[in-house]
Amino acid sequence: MIEYKTVEKEASCEQTIEKSRFIAHVKPVASKEEAEKFIDSIKKIYKDATHNVPAMVIGERMQIRWASDDGEPQGTSGAPMVHMMVGEGITNTVVVVTRYFGDIKLGTGGLVRAYTGVCRAGIAAAGICTVRERTFLKVQVDYASLGRIQNTSRNGCFDIDGIIYDDKVTVGILSDIDDAENVKSYINDLTAGAAQVLEEKNILVKA
Repeated sequence: MIEYKTVEKEASCEQTIEKSRFIAHVKPVASKEEAEKFIDSIKKIYKDATHNVPAMVIGERMQIRWASDDGEPQGTSGAPMVHMMVGEGITNTVVVVTRYFGDIKLGTGGLVRAYTGVCRAGIAAAGICTVRERTFLKVQVDYASLGRIQNTSRNGCFDIDGIIYDDKVTVGILSDIDDAENVKSYINDLTAGAAQVLEEKNILVKA
């Protein structure tokens, strides 16, 4: 079963460290191409900045790990940001930390702390969520059965993901993959065998 952590939404934050202005922009992404477009867009917005340091971690197993120091001393900015994200178990995320130099040098250790700290703050602003692989069932039932299914979902056996009202009711149901067969059997019992499974697939869902 696929399960990983990522950021919930696009966000930004700003900090001033020893007169240097640091701005972190964070976004959830699904591919390297999407991350690169985001990096390019931030660089265009802050084209007058001293540095625009990008970092990305992508893939369910963090297969893609890439960063650039963008003119900062090697290994003091982009790489520590990637290391921090990997250490926190965060993937499918791109971060760009923009710096406007404030005439005070931070030194190697100071740069690492500044970039990782602002990166961490940006990720916190974006929020962290868990993405899990779950089974989605599209089930057609009669109106008399809908209330029983809704009541059962409140007990935590499964989650309802949308209802379409027509001649019959079509209910979207999300369950843990290992519980999918039990849920189908349970729905069948609740509806006295009248339920019809129209679709079944595994999807990634933010928890």
